[in-house]
Amino acid sequence: MATYQLTVSDCWHIFVRLSIALIAGAIIGWERQVHHKPAGLRTHMLVSLGSALFTLIPLILSQRNSGVDGDVLSRVVQGITAGVGFLGAGEILRASSEDSQHIAIRGLTSAAAIWVSASLGSAAGCGLWQLTLIGAVLCFVVLSIVKRFE
Repeated sequence: MATYQLTVSDCWHIFVRLSIALIAGAIIGWERQVHHKPAGLRTHMLVSLGSALFTLIPLILSQRNSGVDGDVLSRVVQGITAGVGFLGAGEILRASSEDSQHIAIRGLTSAAAIWVSASLGSAAGCGLWQLTLIGAVLCFVVLSIVKRFE
């Protein structure tokens, strides 16, 4: 079994990418936290960070070992998308069951925000920091400003 050593430069790049993922998750999570939503600041930061970590694994392995298949990253992103779907479904079911007197669907926006946080984490993990930050700001605009027009 091979052990992969990271250089100081690699560690710096990884730290920057993970930090950008945390910032993107914090932008979305802060808006959710301010509005007292159950999936708030920490949840969105962790989802974004986890997605970035999962995305970095195949990227680092493919740089270290030319035998790693290029489709691995695609499969990782698909796995993140499916896994985060379960988090979103749990948020919807939890919010919907609070009022057991009548059927109501709640938590869709929080579930969608979690989904976006995961995609921003994947983008940050790939080193696409501009895409990550623009996406985070646009998501914040949708969550905070567009709500006023509903």
